[in-house]
Amino acid sequence: MAPSRMNWFEGWRLFALLTLVLTALTLWVAGMRGFEVEGVRMAIRFTARTSLLFFCLAFSASALWRLWPNAWTHWQRRNRRYLGVTFAGSHTLHAIAVGAFAAMDPPGFSAATSASTFIFGGIGYAIIIAMTATSFTSAARAIGPRAWRALHLGGSHFLWLQLMISFGKRAPDMSLYALFLVPLIAVMALRLVAMASAKAARPTPAT
Repeated sequence: MAPSRMNWFEGWRLFALLTLVLTALTLWVAGMRGFEVEGVRMAIRFTARTSLLFFCLAFSASALWRLWPNAWTHWQRRNRRYLGVTFAGSHTLHAIAVGAFAAMDPPGFSAATSASTFIFGGIGYAIIIAMTATSFTSAARAIGPRAWRALHLGGSHFLWLQLMISFGKRAPDMSLYALFLVPLIAVMALRLVAMASAKAARPTPAT
């Protein structure tokens, strides 16, 4: 990506453009089956995968920049807030598609969900809402840096685990889903390596 294009393609403009594209693609996917139940289920799967993509981009931004500082990783780190909010936008589309599925096919929805789906899914969405709300400077300032860090660090790791479980539980029946675990494992490994690298680089206190 050229530097001038990268400079244009960031901030809230990045979020607005990506969300517009995601919305259009989600409608297109659902429309492939005439917006019937199967089309809505296709939209659910599509938005789950786009959420995975943007989560991984935001979750790995700092680690990639620390390990391989270059124009791309600097752009990614600079825009991790907006990539994270785009993840929230993608997951909002996912929730809308899930709601449409529940309204159109209650028996199918009941068969595809369980009590744990609602409990952990509800916690996940509450975390996404809280993290999105505190992505704005005024809200982040209001809760303070310590609470902000606890929310975003703990929340992002909970969402990582939730995505691992969500995609992993489908892998025994559909082996393709095992491939979606690869980027999740990779971004966690990157964060651990970057954390170890940062600790190793710290000067040893004088004795």
